[in-house]
Amino acid sequence: MADLLLALDSGTTSTRALAFAPDGVIVAMAQRPLTQHWPASGQVEHDASEIRDLTLDALAELVETVGVERFAAIGIANQRETVVFWSGATGQPLAPAIVWQDRRTADRMERLRAAGHEPRVQALTGLLLDPYFSASKIGWAIANWPAVAAAAESGDLRVGTVDSWLVWNLTGGERHLTDRSNASRTQLMDLSSGEWSDEMCTLFDVPRRALPEITGTSGAIAMARVEGRTLPITGMAGDQQAATIGQACLAPGMIKCTYGTGIFMLAHAGDEPPHSRNRLLATYLCSDPLAYALEGSIFVGGNAVKWLRDGLGILDTAAESAALAESVPDSGGVTLVPAFVGLGAPHWQPHARGLLTGITAATSRAHIVRATLEAMGQQTADLLDAFAADGVVPRNLRVDGGMTANDWLCQDIADATGLAVDRPRTVETTALGAAMLAGVGAGIFPDLAAAAHTMVHADRRFTPRQTAEIRLSRRRQWARAIAQTMAGIAP
Repeated sequence: MADLLLALDSGTTSTRALAFAPDGVIVAMAQRPLTQHWPASGQVEHDASEIRDLTLDALAELVETVGVERFAAIGIANQRETVVFWSGATGQPLAPAIVWQDRRTADRMERLRAAGHEPRVQALTGLLLDPYFSASKIGWAIANWPAVAAAAESGDLRVGTVDSWLVWNLTGGERHLTDRSNASRTQLMDLSSGEWSDEMCTLFDVPRRALPEITGTSGAIAMARVEGRTLPITGMAGDQQAATIGQACLAPGMIKCTYGTGIFMLAHAGDEPPHSRNRLLATYLCSDPLAYALEGSIFVGGNAVKWLRDGLGILDTAAESAALAESVPDSGGVTLVPAFVGLGAPHWQPHARGLLTGITAATSRAHIVRATLEAMGQQTADLLDAFAADGVVPRNLRVDGGMTANDWLCQDIADATGLAVDRPRTVETTALGAAMLAGVGAGIFPDLAAAAHTMVHADRRFTPRQTAEIRLSRRRQWARAIAQTMAGIAP
């Protein structure tokens, strides 16, 4: 009996396949780590073949565990902005995938900004001029990688975000498509019309014929071939939009923050595209019902803890971080600004680099670990300040992502922001949101509200414990560190 929803969650550091029961319980999961490549400073790449192969491998394991006949539909969520380049004739990648964290087009963005293009780009796409988004990556690849340029010239080039790449492979190359939530992150989609913009394609030197068809986030999207059977793909969204849905942020003003590789805060903004006056982003949330979101994006979250473990070697496992942070009463005056690949919202400075300040002879590894975790709460507070300036002032903050399994971190976010922090029972809200979209698209639920009522469940609330005086003192210390980081950037 087909009683389960299959969610594919292709993230930045891993790809997963999950089986959800209609009540939101995870029945089974298969996960594969994904390799990140750093060919030069500020450059981040993935092997598109690895993304494909590991996703299909995780899917095969899940199907073997559960049985393909139990799945009613597939939902897909994916790391956004990352771009894959492949041949329409062979279906094989033509170059590395350029990851959303990549900064190689920073100079191009600065030239466009200096030429006065940013107001028009923001008005049309909801996004600011930053190398974060897909458009400039595509233009760079065509200009710098001969195989991509030749395919573009011949008409053989296929370009897409990771959702497009997965759908292409799941359908045997029959469908080249993306959904509007992912398309809205390319800087090539007109946010109001939901269609590709010829004006933006021209600005960023992107051939429109290489781009995928745009579809909604739920419904009859495509038919996948899985273990000799066909399964409908009925839900698809960028990972942060999927997490917003998985957190049941389905009414204007509701806000969530995901703590994964990066930190992403989204607020439901209603059925009209919002416009930020404080360097936040407007983005497409979902198509049924139509909704947009206001977003703040921070590039380094969990990657900072990974750096402590793999780069500095002061942690054996990421799980140690909570106990070490709790072993000292404060950070000892140490502040870490984890701008490893630049600063995202609300600063948008691609040339910024990480800063560790306040070190003395008394500084221990526990202080550095605590400062790293505290940076998550301080970056969250920066985003909330920008949201408040745009008129979004939440009463509480819904959090999710792998890092929120850390109780100490959740409590510190509450202390840093002064808000109650609500954590769901299922922190895999990205995959849950994909499953909810698939359930609606397959007709299992009449709408997302009904899906949320059945599948979304609360776990724990963390309330602020620190005094307003301590909170303000910490905010001042963080502001000084941000000022030092910005001061170190060459004009």
